[in-house]
Formats: sequence, C-alpha cells, structure tokens
Amino acid sequence: MSGLATFLLWCLLFVLCWPLALLALVLWPVVWLLTLPLRLLGIAVGAVFALLRAVLFLPARLLGAR
Repeated sequence: MSGLATFLLWCLLFVLCWPLALLALVLWPVVWLLTLPLRLLGIAVGAVFALLRAVLFLPARLLGAR
C-alpha cells in the first residue's frame, strides 16, 4: 500500500509542479545510492547488537534450561 500512496503523491506533485516532480524522479536513484551505505551500516550495527545480546543472555539460557 505504501507504493500506491507514493505513486499517488507523485502524481499530485506532477499535476501541481511538473518540473519538481520530474527532478524528484531523476534524483531518486541517486538518493537511494547515497543512502545504501548507511542502510548497510545499520544492518551491521543491528547484527552486532544481536550478537552481544545473545552472548550476554547465554548464561541465563543455560541455567534456565534445567
């Protein structure tokens, strides 16, 4: 549903100000490429936190298994 809402908002922008809508359409891949490293960094940080959580809770899980 988010894709449909984005498309409808873009159509509204195209009707109101078509040069800005075309600029947004052209620049969207550039913005996506620029934010890709930040998203990959976020995934890596989330994985590190998950590993730390698993290591910290391992003794509790082992003692609770009895």
